[in-house]
Amino acid sequence: MSASNSTSSHPAAFLLVGIPGLEHLHVWISIPFCFAYTLALLGNCTLLFIILVNTALHEPMYLFLAVLAAIDLVLSSTTVPKMLAIFWFRDRAINFYTCLVQMFFLHSFSIMESALLLAMAFDRYVAICRPLHYTTVLTGPLITKIGLAAVTRAVTLMTPLPFLLRRFHYCRGPVIAHCYCEHMAVVRLACGDTRFNNIYGIAVAMFIAVLDLFFVILSYIFILRAVLQLTSQEARYKAFGTCVSHIGAILAFYTPAVISSVMHRVARRAAPHVHILFANFYLLFPPMVNPIIYGVRTKQIREQVLGLFLRKDV
Repeated sequence: MSASNSTSSHPAAFLLVGIPGLEHLHVWISIPFCFAYTLALLGNCTLLFIILVNTALHEPMYLFLAVLAAIDLVLSSTTVPKMLAIFWFRDRAINFYTCLVQMFFLHSFSIMESALLLAMAFDRYVAICRPLHYTTVLTGPLITKIGLAAVTRAVTLMTPLPFLLRRFHYCRGPVIAHCYCEHMAVVRLACGDTRFNNIYGIAVAMFIAVLDLFFVILSYIFILRAVLQLTSQEARYKAFGTCVSHIGAILAFYTPAVISSVMHRVARRAAPHVHILFANFYLLFPPMVNPIIYGVRTKQIREQVLGLFLRKDV
């Protein structure tokens, strides 16, 4: 079947290359990809199950963690199954509108995850700096409003992209040199004036990264100041210990993103597969490690997981 449609200005389907230059290694590359995705599915589904069925864990911190697990599930499931289809079956075709939907979900849920990490930083700030007001500040209605705000921001920022891409004529062919429909990878195939797409994409990425990271860092400045004012060394350790899991999740999410961004600008002459491998690492790493981080560092989660898998008949 032809990948183009002569009756429209856009192809009927795009062809995803996978990892350019490493096509002969796709089967081997699929092994760690499949392993990471399996861990992400098992870990995040387990977290969701434990938090939802245990009413004792229906507290703000754990509710935020449940939402983080759900976002990670959607984020990884949006891209990895198609990647594995490319690696295993050479199923490279993706419908034009399916491609736009994948791109929308990919970028929207990345923005939601960034917002959620900011919300979790606020949760830790209130818990440590305003402990007596924790239950009165982080109420159910406020948590709902935070969630709705995160979704609204992501959807509002990403909704224009599919419509902007739909109006282009794709005269550079249907082949996307990537594993999934990333915004700029699609834009590179379009003819005409794509400056607005380029500027808009960079502006949104910078706005999200700078704004969210600024408030996360600001929260931890206040947290660190409050912890250092505690007189007991044990109290300091215990207070800051509650933040370790969240700091790990922040590093897991932002570090690959920053490295990928720096690679695109500093190492422009690097082989294309280097950039794409970093981009894939950015998608696979946080969903895989977040359940492990919280499972190991959070006592209540750890006990529930051990009880779930090591339960013995009496």
